[in-house]
Amino acid sequence: MWPWEHAIVGYLLYSLCCHTVFRESPGGLEAFAVVVAAVLPDLIDKPLAWEYGVFDVGYGIGHSIFFAVPLAILAGTIARAATRPRVGLAFGLGYLSHPFADIVDSLFRQGVLLVDLALWPIASVAGSPPGPGVLEVFLHRSGRYVSAVLAGDVSTYLWIQLALAGATMVVWLLDGAPVARECLQAIARSIGGILRPDAPSNQNETNRR
Repeated sequence: MWPWEHAIVGYLLYSLCCHTVFRESPGGLEAFAVVVAAVLPDLIDKPLAWEYGVFDVGYGIGHSIFFAVPLAILAGTIARAATRPRVGLAFGLGYLSHPFADIVDSLFRQGVLLVDLALWPIASVAGSPPGPGVLEVFLHRSGRYVSAVLAGDVSTYLWIQLALAGATMVVWLLDGAPVARECLQAIARSIGGILRPDAPSNQNETNRR
């Protein structure tokens, strides 16, 4: 799966979790954490495989449940200590969603349930790197997608991807556009502070009277 597909899956899962368990939308920091965590296994394994040759393919320690589960527990412990338990939950859910989404994706694309991709170092997936480096592979495959869309040669799988991306955008907007919402609020506060720099002092003067 592409990184943005993992980000979509991770966000949708956490949004569903928030609405069913907490009865509210995700916060900005939580949304950021779940998206970063959802793509993190690829950010770990793809460079190690395609750039440095540590693994034969882009499924190694980052995708392994023997690494993912302890990492999720550690993130949750740190987040709870920092009084941000939901951020830890978002990170753990996002990270753990990645290898399981890849396994499900392997069933749809190849008709084989590749559980081995999440079992390093006990098991590993055979193969070879798809290109000379991460950037080159990303640009090549992105170009293929763009060319297919422009040519109108859109496969069923690509239609599903586009529909899922559109649905996620709708969910994100209904959630109040977390992350973007917090950024806009911070900008508004900064502008307000610049336009009214003497507001606190005026309030203090009024209180003294």
